[in-house]
Parts: sequence; structure tokens; C-alpha cells
Amino acid sequence: MKARIALGVGLLLASLACQQQPPAPAAQKPPEKSRYFGGAPDGKLHVYFFDVGAGDAALIVTPRGNTVLVDSGPASAESHLVNRLPELLRRELDLVVLTQPDPRHHGALEAVLKRVGARRLMEPQLPDTSKAYDALLTAVGSRGVQILSPAPPSSAPKELVRLTLEDGVNLTVLWPRAPAEPLLKEAPDAEGRNAANSIVLRLTYADTSVVFAGGARAETEARLLERGLLSSATLLKVASPGVEGANSQAYLEEVRPQAAVLSGDDSLGRSPKVKELLARLRGVDARAFRTDVNGEVHAVSDGKQFELSLQRPTPGEPGGTRRVFPGLDPRPALVRTVKPAPAVKPAPTEPAPAARTEPARVVEAPRDSKARVGNVTDVDDLPVARKGTRTEEAPPKAVRSSSSTPMTGSYMASKNKRIFHKATCRSVRLINEENLLTWSTRDAALKSGRKPAGDCDP
Repeated sequence: MKARIALGVGLLLASLACQQQPPAPAAQKPPEKSRYFGGAPDGKLHVYFFDVGAGDAALIVTPRGNTVLVDSGPASAESHLVNRLPELLRRELDLVVLTQPDPRHHGALEAVLKRVGARRLMEPQLPDTSKAYDALLTAVGSRGVQILSPAPPSSAPKELVRLTLEDGVNLTVLWPRAPAEPLLKEAPDAEGRNAANSIVLRLTYADTSVVFAGGARAETEARLLERGLLSSATLLKVASPGVEGANSQAYLEEVRPQAAVLSGDDSLGRSPKVKELLARLRGVDARAFRTDVNGEVHAVSDGKQFELSLQRPTPGEPGGTRRVFPGLDPRPALVRTVKPAPAVKPAPTEPAPAARTEPARVVEAPRDSKARVGNVTDVDDLPVARKGTRTEEAPPKAVRSSSSTPMTGSYMASKNKRIFHKATCRSVRLINEENLLTWSTRDAALKSGRKPAGDCDP
């Protein structure tokens, strides 16, 4: 009997104890895994030339941590870049530059943006692009990424477009310069024309500089030499290393890099054209580094010199070798074997429109190329860097004078676009006359299947 009472009391106490215990806390969701792992800015300029096989991809990280991705490599580089970029970034990319509509330069872009994000994208706005490239930029625009044009300002068509990433760090567009200067059309096919008109950039930080040559070809180099747009650079990102005529002697003598980086796969070393190029680089006393041999190349500048680190040392190079390249070139003057073409004045341009006084706004794509998104933001209207940095102030892009644009209709559009404008809209002056469509009434414009443009709300 006592045993039963003891058992009953024990069960009662156990029951009360259970009732007095606080409820178990609700299950909490594990914290979302960070997508960025980069360290704090160290006050130096970093340039990473990625090993992406047969393609190009490089990341610029400024002393204060602003970032620019120059090309995104081929689709085969997706896995590498979506793992490597988060290691170097502390937030989304400030700017992506696609130098040309070649899959070897943009194939991994969609995967990269999905992984790390980007705020803005600059691309050359060329007319002969593939449907796949058009679809890619449409997808980029749908993500809220703002699309920039490299066109020079209309009030100063002879000036170069310069993006101030932060005080003392500038990114200058050397080519293309349409509509101030016509695009190059010497190549017989669209691929060659697009490469010749790819974006060529010059990055400067105090005494040091890097030229990103995109996919420049012989005609690109000739035009840059003719216009006097080239000068010596500390580093050169080589363009089109196996292409006939590219990286000419005159071009290399004018840029005269102390170091040059070539991107490519295992076939790079077997190309006779590449072997000839390496000989020309030696001829201008430039050290060559190849991603197929050295892997990723990391260049760091303190404003006075660049120091390069390699993922894999060059075969035969002694251990502990320092690869330092001063910003102020200490090498003796070069005895030129080819006299560069003299600089000439650009062809006269049409009168610039009156200075704009209204606030900056989104404008329609320049040159009326087959735009992938409805609107393109002018680089002069939109800063590239984040708060605390600035972009050089400049007026809007070049447009045709109003006298050159027919104003017979009340509503106008490009035959290549699915939007229409008021005849008085500034965007109309950006449409090539051979592509111009006009309607006398708004209903007629709507019946064409087009929608009202967002900039003038016709």
C-alpha cells in the first residue's frame, strides 16, 4: 500500500514538474549564409586577372572598396567565378563592363549576377549583336541593373568619357566614341566589327595605370594611334592575342607596358601568332604573364608601383621572386622601330544642343542600335561609384540637332523599338533618320503595336 502511495506521489510530482517547465523556444531559422566574404579595404588598388580559359575576366577593387568587373569570361568559367568573386567582394559589384558582345567575354555573366549582384553595366551599344546577347541584356535589365553607354558628351565630343571611381582613381573610355566618331567597319563580318569596336579602358591610380584592351584589333589600334589617345601604361591586358594584325609593333611601342597579361587556355602557347606577340613584348622590354601558365594574376598598386603575385610561378623562375613595376617608368627611352601615326583632329561634328538645365534622367539608347532594354542611362547622367565617390560631371550625350530631324508627325519611333515618343522628345533626336517612323495621331502610334515611352509619356 505504501509502495502504491509513493508511486502515486512520484507521478504527481513529476507531472507538476513538467507543468512548471517553460515551453521550449520556437525553432529559429538559421541565419542566411552571407554571399560576400571579402576583407576590409586596405588603401591599395587591386586588379585580379582571373584564369577563365579562352576568355577574359578581371576585377578592379579600389582603395576604398569600390568594384568594377571587366568582362565575365565564357560560360565554362561560371563555377570558378561564382566561387571566387564572393571571396573578394564585400557587397554587390558597383559596375560591370562588357567590352564586346562575344560569349568569351560575357558567357558567365548571368550566373555571376545571380550570385553576387551588380548595380550598373556598361556595354558598347553595337548594332550587330546576336539574339542570345540581346536576350542576356534584357535579362540584366529586368534585374534592375542600369545599363550605361560609353558615348562622349555632346558639348565636348573631343573629350574622353572618364568615370571617377573615387578620388584619384579614374577609368577612362578610349574607344568606342560613337556618335562623335563613327564605328570601325573594316572587318568583313559582325564578329570582327564588334571586336574592333569593343570598349578599351585606361585605369589610372596616381602614377600607375592599366590598359584593358578588350577585343581590340589592328584597326582599333590604328585609330587610337591616329587620334593620339594612347600613352605609356604600367600594365597591359592584352587583347586578341592570337589574331592576325592585333598588338602591332607601333601599338606596343606607344603603350610600352612594363608587364602584359594574356588570357587563354592551353592552346595559347601553341599559336604561332602568340609566339610572335611574345617576341614583340620582349622587344619593348615588357614581361609577359599568361593565365594558362601562371593561373590568376593579382596586381596591387600603392599609387607608386604595381606588384604582381601569381597563382603559379613561371617555370624556371627562382622562388621568392618579387615582380615590381614602378609607375614612373625607369627604363631608358625606347628607340622606335615604327613611327606612330601622327595625331589628327577628329572630323567636325554637328553643333551641340543647348546646355541642359533640367535634372538628370533616363534617356533612350544612343545610336538607335537594336537596344535590349527600353531605356539606357547615359554614363554622364548616372554616377558609377557609391555615396562618397563621384563621377566627372558632364552634359548629356551627343544628339542630332533638331534641324536634322523631321518633325512632320506628332508621334515618332524607331522601327527597331517597341516604344514611341512625342515629336518634341529629346530621345527622338537620337534615332537614325533611316529608322524613323512617324504618326499624326497617338491612336495611330498605338495601333502600330508600340507602347508610350517612359521618358516623355506621349
